[in-house]
Amino acid sequence: VQEDIAPHLIAMIKGAMDELRVGDPWSLATDVGPVIDAEAQDGIEAYTDANAARILHRVWAPKQGHFIAPVLLKVGGIKDMDREVFGPVLHVATFRADQLDRVIADINARGYGLTFGLHTRIDSRVQEVTEAIHAGNIYVNRNQIGAVVGSQPFGGEGLSGTGPKAGGPLYLARFFAPDPVPAGAEWGREADARAVAQALTPAPEAKIAEHIMPGPTGELNRLVLLARDPVLCLGPGADATRAQAAAVEILGGRAVRVEGSLSPEALSGLKGFSAALWWGDEARGRALAVALAARPGAILPLVAARPDQAHVAHERHLCVDTTAAGGNAALLTG
Repeated sequence: VQEDIAPHLIAMIKGAMDELRVGDPWSLATDVGPVIDAEAQDGIEAYTDANAARILHRVWAPKQGHFIAPVLLKVGGIKDMDREVFGPVLHVATFRADQLDRVIADINARGYGLTFGLHTRIDSRVQEVTEAIHAGNIYVNRNQIGAVVGSQPFGGEGLSGTGPKAGGPLYLARFFAPDPVPAGAEWGREADARAVAQALTPAPEAKIAEHIMPGPTGELNRLVLLARDPVLCLGPGADATRAQAAAVEILGGRAVRVEGSLSPEALSGLKGFSAALWWGDEARGRALAVALAARPGAILPLVAARPDQAHVAHERHLCVDTTAAGGNAALLTG
């Protein structure tokens, strides 16, 4: 929350919390039900107890059952969050207007990218933030739940998603058997891992395609396909890596061909790629897949078939409540 408006907004949040009804989920009057089990309850309570000094507000909850009293916590920023908390715990941080770039950088650095929401009446701020944030679904001046299939394809990126968006144009292809691929040749000599690392240079996000999705009047839904980090073409063999690179590039992606055999150990030490293609024997492929799975950070796939567009591009959806444009603050929570 921008610090200029934080005191007033926090007062409104506290008032809204006081109106919440915590109780039996079968009752239509209930706003907040229990968490899933005692383990979840104990974990959330341990977290809020450890952060008791940061609590700004807490409301009543039943003692019997796996209920968590909704709580508002003050934090310095997303860097203070070492894990996700799946319960009625709201964290609030403030920032100065000239610190917005840092806030966005901190969010992106966490690596999670499922859903992001922004409330602002300034069009330039909408453009600035939505172009910089790394999240699969971005909502402006509306709530962040209830994605509609075909209108708001849903799925994250980074640590929050590995495949095509549910309800999006790339989703159905994953339910079909992949096209056959040519058999790879012998592994050959050991690849130069340093040369591969140098080829994996960072590049700005490049737009592959853009779709305006159908939706209700007063709402803009735009789906953009952006090139992922390069795909490693592991062959085996020069003919296979050449065919792999062509398959990636025809879909709008970026490819890095690996000349020679790359060991699982060398693969696990590389950074800056989004997937690897392998058309060789199953045993070697399994070793490479295990090396990828052991890496920290986002899950990276080993693709043993021809890539589809979701392997080389990630989908970013933007939903804007256009009825809130122009300054009517009453519409910002619609």
